[in-house]
Amino acid sequence: MTKLIKGYTLMHEHITIDLSGVKNDLDCRLDCYDETLVEFKELYRNGVRNIVDVTNRGMGLNRHYVEKIAQASGSNIIQATGFYIVPFLPSDLANKSVQEIADEMINDIRNDSSIGIIGEIGTSLNEWKKEELAVFEAAIIAHQATKKPIYTHTTIGTLGLEQAHYFVSKKLDPKRIVIGHMDLSKDLDVIKQVIDLGFFVGFDTIGKNEYFPDEKRIEFLLELEKTNRIHGVVLSEDLTRKSHLNYKGGIGYNYLFTHFIPECRKAGMKESSIEQMLITNPEIIFAE
Repeated sequence: MTKLIKGYTLMHEHITIDLSGVKNDLDCRLDCYDETLVEFKELYRNGVRNIVDVTNRGMGLNRHYVEKIAQASGSNIIQATGFYIVPFLPSDLANKSVQEIADEMINDIRNDSSIGIIGEIGTSLNEWKKEELAVFEAAIIAHQATKKPIYTHTTIGTLGLEQAHYFVSKKLDPKRIVIGHMDLSKDLDVIKQVIDLGFFVGFDTIGKNEYFPDEKRIEFLLELEKTNRIHGVVLSEDLTRKSHLNYKGGIGYNYLFTHFIPECRKAGMKESSIEQMLITNPEIIFAE
């Protein structure tokens, strides 16, 4: 179901993903059904009702697997269509026109009621490659045809403002678009600029302290709260490896609720801000 159920929403997750071929690392093949299900049942107990799975073509897409997790856990999992970044794009994509790429996304959406978002579509590290630009152009066509929101990927938070300006130039409604991984930009001024253009930003790598410490994420969020910009933020963890899950000693999908949100509260964040990021903002993004 692509409409949200009342409750918390994680806006950028992967129930299953396989980037192992390109990365030559089997840890990047997230296919541990039983262990994932245990964590998803705990998510439900923690108030999560909606999970946006942004795994798409070229990322080990397995819709049947995701549907099984949804049914067994009681979660409303919104699946995605789209294409990721170089070098994870399908080999035949370069031979297709923008319209042909768009038609694949449109057909996915029209033929599968579980698909409710276009994403994650992305740009490389400090570089917008031509194949990636073609995907963005196609995503806009698909968005206009289906009215589904768009979720982007920025590699380590780079080019987020450029993505936002691109969408502005195409006259898209920014309230239907999330610029992803903006916490990894480590640049609060850029984050503010993207929000001020009307877009949502993803603080969606919560718990990945090796990239950016959660203490700084909380500091940034408190500043966004203070300056009345929490209306532009969504939260998630973006787990992509077996080692991210609890059974392998990782933080797990529930870290946001067992660790990060409690730390936000300790730092003085208002409960209304937490609900804004986890309930209200996702509802705005998916409003039809």
